[in-house]
Amino acid sequence: MTTTAFSSLALTPELLANIQSLEYEVMTPIQAQSLPAILKGKDLLAQAKTGSGKTAAFAIGILHKLEPQTYRTQALVLCPTRELAEQVSKEIRRLARAIPNTNILTLCGGKPIGPQLASLERNPHVVVGTPGRILKHLQKDTLKLAGLKMLVLDEADRMLDMGFHEDIMRIIDITPRQRQTLLFSATYPDEIKGISDAIQNDPIDIRVQSLHDNTIIKQVFYEIQKGERTTTLVALLQHYRPESSVVFCNRKQQCQELAETLWQQGFHALALHGDLEQKERDQVLVQFANKSSSILIATDVAARGLDIKDLQAVINFELSPDPQIHIHRIGRTGRAGNEGLALSVFMASEAAKVNAIEEYQKCPVRIDKTTSLKTRDNFRLSPPMVTLCINGGRKNKVRAGDILGALTANTNLPGKQIGKIDIFDNLAYVAVERPIAKQALKILSEGKIKGRKFRVRKLR
Repeated sequence: MTTTAFSSLALTPELLANIQSLEYEVMTPIQAQSLPAILKGKDLLAQAKTGSGKTAAFAIGILHKLEPQTYRTQALVLCPTRELAEQVSKEIRRLARAIPNTNILTLCGGKPIGPQLASLERNPHVVVGTPGRILKHLQKDTLKLAGLKMLVLDEADRMLDMGFHEDIMRIIDITPRQRQTLLFSATYPDEIKGISDAIQNDPIDIRVQSLHDNTIIKQVFYEIQKGERTTTLVALLQHYRPESSVVFCNRKQQCQELAETLWQQGFHALALHGDLEQKERDQVLVQFANKSSSILIATDVAARGLDIKDLQAVINFELSPDPQIHIHRIGRTGRAGNEGLALSVFMASEAAKVNAIEEYQKCPVRIDKTTSLKTRDNFRLSPPMVTLCINGGRKNKVRAGDILGALTANTNLPGKQIGKIDIFDNLAYVAVERPIAKQALKILSEGKIKGRKFRVRKLR
């Protein structure tokens, strides 16, 4: 396999140095195939799965063309969900560290519009957001796109699935006709070709292999009888004991019910679905990403944009009727050279879905009997970390270093027992190893962070 270094691209020395400092050395296939075209200003229609590195590809393209001294919106990225928009903004900010005074703004629904209006007055260079909220700002004339040079549709297939087609087309009608348009999609339904024909100019078509290497992802199916779904899930967790797993359901109500059932059986499980408030969604994702929860139960829509580095298992509690979505689901495990595990349960009445998956991936699936699973009485799958929630965040000028300092300065807590720290506008979260959770909570509750006292609580 040939590899291509980022240094082969005609980027500024500052941008290249920052890419290197982030330990991006060799381009992924989607980056190697798309970046030369993006840097030449070509329109792009690209199919690539989650975790393929597509965000960095279009982010580097955006930053390469950016004129930081020109205070107007030069790039717009549309995403299907708030989580993905936040994640994309974070990645662009990391890559933009080498460009002083770059203003990147996230505009999503579910958040107050007032602070967004104030941020828009400062003319952000790059705007990332969900179609509904972007359209609302355009209609209010608070977001101006006259200077737009690049438009990115990320996870375009999911935006169409969620009913955003009309909003997207109305947004595009407001953008300048002379612009570069990049369209990224995990799957390739006919509607994607239709939208590309309508909004792009002679795009470069790139398809990165969407099937998974069976030597990296071990995929096993289990046939069950009616009423055995939950007991089989528990048996899978007991047998394989994954440190982190995402369990897919097709309905949001089922996510919540399943999470509560697993809690009662001693598993730390959290649900992620469309009915959660933004604060609750943030909290769920923080706990799962920092290893304070072992199991995330999600719908496909809610899990879009989920980027967990060391996901050991994907479990299909229910099979998707679409084999492309199935492949997309299981592609979240087995990343960065790690082995992954994809487990699926199905009833005889769902055999057609299994056949469709076999046909799509062009090889038969392995089907094992549930009797082969070794279950354990009183088994508990405890996550290694605990999350502490601090009632102060970015707006209180709280930084990760302040929290780390409060925990380790003049205490006997070693820094290596403190995990991921996430800062939001009004809240901060810190993960600590389970054995020191009580001690860490006491230190933060009784002490001060940056000279101030904050309310601190342990998340369950």
